[in-house]
Amino acid sequence: MRIVITGGHGFVGSTLAGELLARGSFRGEPIERIVLADKFAPEPGRFGDTAQVETVVGDLTESLPRIFADPVDVVFHLAAAVSAECERDLDLGMRVNLDTTRALLDAARRQHEGGGPRTTVVFSSSVAVYGPDPALPLPEVVSESTLPTPQSSYGAQKYACETLIADYTRKGAVDGRVVRLMTVAVRPGRPNAAASSFVSGIIREPLAGLDADCPVGRDLLLAIASPRTTVRGILTVAEAERGDAPGQLRGRLPVNLPALTVSVGEMLDALHEVAGAEVAARVHQVPDPAIEAIVRSWPARFENSRARELGLRPDAGIADLIREYIDDHPEALAARSHA
Repeated sequence: MRIVITGGHGFVGSTLAGELLARGSFRGEPIERIVLADKFAPEPGRFGDTAQVETVVGDLTESLPRIFADPVDVVFHLAAAVSAECERDLDLGMRVNLDTTRALLDAARRQHEGGGPRTTVVFSSSVAVYGPDPALPLPEVVSESTLPTPQSSYGAQKYACETLIADYTRKGAVDGRVVRLMTVAVRPGRPNAAASSFVSGIIREPLAGLDADCPVGRDLLLAIASPRTTVRGILTVAEAERGDAPGQLRGRLPVNLPALTVSVGEMLDALHEVAGAEVAARVHQVPDPAIEAIVRSWPARFENSRARELGLRPDAGIADLIREYIDDHPEALAARSHA
């Protein structure tokens, strides 16, 4: 079993790799090799002493011949340009999100047509595929049967990729599985260019003794999931058997991963509850209309019957999610506070 993770040196990718290594198998078969493909080199020491892990650094389109030089059984396609940078630079988003995904699908198709295994392609999509349209208002509760009408370039690119993967699957070229990720929080590390970056920042930075700007109102509702819940959902969809029986993956529709719906105000109140008034006071309201417009276009309430059929559940509550971050990353908190 040879597994490729694109965006493998990012937070979700490396967390996924760590979970696969801990399990040691995928669909009951031993994992012989995990290939982490990314534009950037990994952190020093990250999986460096693990013989099962191979690193490929560089532009993904240029790296595909090397990646597919040996048979690829599974690809977790996590690499992407994120929301705010796609809105600023349309060409970047089209190249990184759409063109690269098509190139990956074609590499997998050529492998299968040449007598190799049919690759399972697990694609990380986003709730950004949804959005309100004047001709078709977004329902209060969204499901996989809700028509996506994205209101950002990032969402449009993700939806285009979903459609391509469904068609390649229909034709038997790949076994495509699409998971729509909620906003993952709390992420460790530094802020990125995603419009949702503040969701982790307003928790992570104050806990580390740093100030954080909140660009949206306290009333804004978010659909979020912890890193543990997100990785569990990705692997569950990836390993599920196809069929109509309970616990099986039906059809080619995406799976909206379980969502905890919470307001920004509730997040800040939970930070106060867990860490105290001094920590909560490090968050400052600094409105950013561009960020707020993007994030408010995303739905916050989901009907998650497809996820429930696979045994997936949302996080219990925002305070528990904050405590999980503290438990998982005490060294990061200590290092930042000391600094």
